[in-house]
Amino acid sequence: MTEREIMEYDVVVVGAGPSGLACAMRLKQLNADLSVCVIEKASEIGAHVLSGAVIEPEPLDELVPGWREEPPPICVSAKRDEFLLLSRTGKRKLPTPPQQNNHGNFIVSLGATCAWLAPKAEALGVDLFPGFAAADLAYDDGDAVCGVIIGDMGVDREGGEKEGYVQGIEIRAAVTVLGEGCRGHLSKRAIKKYGLDRDSDPQTYAIGMKELWQLPAGRVEPGLIQHSVGWPLPKQVYGGSFVYHLDKDRVAVGFVCALDYQDPKFTPFEAFQQFKHHPSVHALLEGGEILSAGARALVEGGYQSLPRVEMPGALLIGDAAGLLNVPKIKGTHQALRSGMMAAEHLAEKLSSEGFDARLRDSAVVAELKKVRNIRPGFQKGLWRGMTTAAIETATAGKLPRTLSNHADHAQYRKLDQEGFEYDWVERDLAPRDRLASVYFASTEHDEDQPVHLKIIDPDVCFSRCETEFGNPCTRFCPANVYEKVEDENGKRIQINAANCVHCKTCDIADPYQVINWVTPEGGSGPNYSNL
Repeated sequence: MTEREIMEYDVVVVGAGPSGLACAMRLKQLNADLSVCVIEKASEIGAHVLSGAVIEPEPLDELVPGWREEPPPICVSAKRDEFLLLSRTGKRKLPTPPQQNNHGNFIVSLGATCAWLAPKAEALGVDLFPGFAAADLAYDDGDAVCGVIIGDMGVDREGGEKEGYVQGIEIRAAVTVLGEGCRGHLSKRAIKKYGLDRDSDPQTYAIGMKELWQLPAGRVEPGLIQHSVGWPLPKQVYGGSFVYHLDKDRVAVGFVCALDYQDPKFTPFEAFQQFKHHPSVHALLEGGEILSAGARALVEGGYQSLPRVEMPGALLIGDAAGLLNVPKIKGTHQALRSGMMAAEHLAEKLSSEGFDARLRDSAVVAELKKVRNIRPGFQKGLWRGMTTAAIETATAGKLPRTLSNHADHAQYRKLDQEGFEYDWVERDLAPRDRLASVYFASTEHDEDQPVHLKIIDPDVCFSRCETEFGNPCTRFCPANVYEKVEDENGKRIQINAANCVHCKTCDIADPYQVINWVTPEGGSGPNYSNL
């Protein structure tokens, strides 16, 4: 194999989400002489970005002054909030939690917003490389991170070189910034290698699923923000819904389900589709059509699960660090602020050293500390959680206690432990199944590339997982990637990698942690539109 081509920068940023772009842009604003590049595995900037999303505008005001005069393509001022408790056939309006008061905020497509930021970054002199997947970190002789290695292009399923093969380059930098989002594969490796989580609780996660709908004229109230709890989830499963009313007779409909649910037979995708059949939601959507759909894991551990965010030669920002504010149902402002803070740190010293202390002493972490007990307060059910949330809100998080988080994958009950009931209904709205939903994600993977989903110990699937948990991977994946197959060669888990929407749920929720998600060839994956 020939020696890799090397490119050198002062800073390389992995991930062109809000944190990565904010970091790169602020660096160039502070020091135009610094060389900065952003590596993005999606074919286009924003194509892998999925979020609700209601954003607090203040960080964007700092990063792009005057942006309101030329806003992103989907940007609707928040007008009215509703917080609902759903039953199977009815709903009851509850007081809107203070953290979810959206006066002054904006509903956006975060993917479209990142695409809108990209040319602004380039105008500042940032080099953007979409379609290039950072396959691994590079290390120097002292075992410090010294950049990233871009994955080879044109490799077949067996690892051979196809026509048009191009070897990935190595990008070296004084500092590498990991802004991959939730459960990034390089961030996961770095956290393990450097023991960044040794002093924190296990990280906790959720899966978020979203659809963009075009509705008949007259149904949409632009700026209306609706959240709900209750049906179709049983009280022991944490989660809820959102319906965001956009412009042009469009609504964003979504569902979030924590991945610490205990029933291995539970299917988050089905819960989302059930929500759409609540009488009030069904009446809104009936006669409309889906424009796009997708799924993405969310990082919910907050303050007590925050890992150390610096390591030799690199640092973590945004959801790679775990900065989502769960009670607010927002993380974009945290991502932008952490990215800009990283840039300010690097502009001063071009070193990762000291960034962890800087972040922990900032408003970003102070915001997480204030609400630290709200999410783990729901571990014993909806009503206990609502009570805890009320107490923590009333006391501004000043009670002298910090509830612990647990590892999601360790919460499953065995198949012989009953106690789960779902009061679900017959469905008629699209998509009817997970494969149909994948169509709306426009996901693309070359069938003849190495499978990017690895089952490290396949024997576990049928020696233990099948009998104990019924192979939950065949249910928790929203894209039907994992399929149980039995033929003359016996039983196996078939991996339909071409379906993958890069949500990372499998890497998180597998009970034996034998599924490892790695990046496929650059440019592969979903191509989200306005999600």
